[in-house]
Order: sequence, then structure tokens, then C-alpha cells
Amino acid sequence: MFEVKVFTLYPDLYPGPLDTGIYKKAKDNKIWNLRTINIRNFATDKHSSVDDTPFGGGSGMLLRPDVVASALDSNLLDNETIIYLSPRGKKFDQKVAKQFSKQKKLNLLCGHFEGIDQRLLESRNIQEYSIGDFILSGGETASFVVIDSILRLLPGVLGNNNSAKDETFENDLLEYPQFTKPKNWEGKSPPEVLLSGDHAKIKGWRLSQSEAITRRQRPDLWKKYLNKKNEKH
Repeated sequence: MFEVKVFTLYPDLYPGPLDTGIYKKAKDNKIWNLRTINIRNFATDKHSSVDDTPFGGGSGMLLRPDVVASALDSNLLDNETIIYLSPRGKKFDQKVAKQFSKQKKLNLLCGHFEGIDQRLLESRNIQEYSIGDFILSGGETASFVVIDSILRLLPGVLGNNNSAKDETFENDLLEYPQFTKPKNWEGKSPPEVLLSGDHAKIKGWRLSQSEAITRRQRPDLWKKYLNKKNEKH
């Protein structure tokens, strides 16, 4: 079973959308489980303080290293990997999601305020990741994105095991256009090749569409795709 632990100041936000659809079914089938740890429970003063002002001055507050460390150490084995969701982290993408989906555990630390004391980040096995170049009010929103992207890669979560293989970012290409019933809608029909039953032609059409969309929408991915393609020849 794939185990997800989320360290947060707002455990009531969970499971949220993860308790619906395919993820609820997968959890019921014991493919994965979720545990939330309330960081505030590890505060030691009567006010349950978890933050304080930064040394050197500046705006905002920082999560205290002693409180967060206590939460982590009480719930994790030595040297377990922890993902800290932070705008200054490495880019979290499909490749990273695949890497974590092959492990048995996912530990997420949700930041708040102006961040976390640097000493904590350096004293535990914490890897900083960012889901994009924008700022959120806390790591909880980002955690749902990370969990979602990883869970769908676990065997048995998606109804069709090939679904994840054909999606956007696989092979550095964006996904091709998709069509369904009705066949004729507002005077428009799907491309004839998709109705031909010729699987080789359909595969070729989808590849050419993916290439065209990637070249137009994401020149960075297109360049990466071409480089890999040239390396094979």
C-alpha cells in the first residue's frame, strides 16, 4: 500500500477532493492511504505557537524549526525523504511524479507564512519542490496537485493502465486532440482518420497532432523532444 503523510497546520482540509472518484475507490481498495499530522499539536507553549519573527528583521513570520522537527521526528523513520512545497524549490513535473510513484511512501510538508527556518531544511532529509512560478497562501493547495499527479500513476488507480502512457508530457509531447459522441455536433465531425479503424494511421495522426501542438504551445518541450529524437538517430 502506498502511504501518504501530510504535515500541515490545517488537517481539516483533507482528504478533500481525494475522497472522491477514482482516488476514493483506490483508497477503499487499499491501494493507498492518507494520514495527516497537525503540526500545531507539537507546539510546547500554552498558546500552541508554531511561528515566530525572523532574525535580522523582515516582514512575516517563520515556522519554528523545533516545532516542525518534533512533528517530523515523531512520525517518520530516520532519514525518510520529505517533500517541502516551496516556491523556491526544484520544478515538480511528470518525471518527478513518476519517480515518487515508484516508492512506497510520500511525505509532504506544507509551509505557511514566510516559510520555514533554514536549519530545519538542512538537518532533515528534505527536498524542496515547486509546482510553478507563483505564490500560494500555503502548501496545502500544492499538496493536492502533487498527490493527485502521483496517485494516478499507481497500478490499479486508473481504469485503463495505458491511460497514463498516452497523456500530455509523456515522451515530452502534449496530448493530441480527442473526440467522442455524438459523431456530428454543431455541424462538425471528428477527423475521418479516427473513424477509419486503421490503427497505424490513427497512431500516425495522433503523433503528428501532438508534435504540432507541442511546437506551437510549448517550444521548450518541443526543443527537448527534438533533442531526444535526434539522439536516437
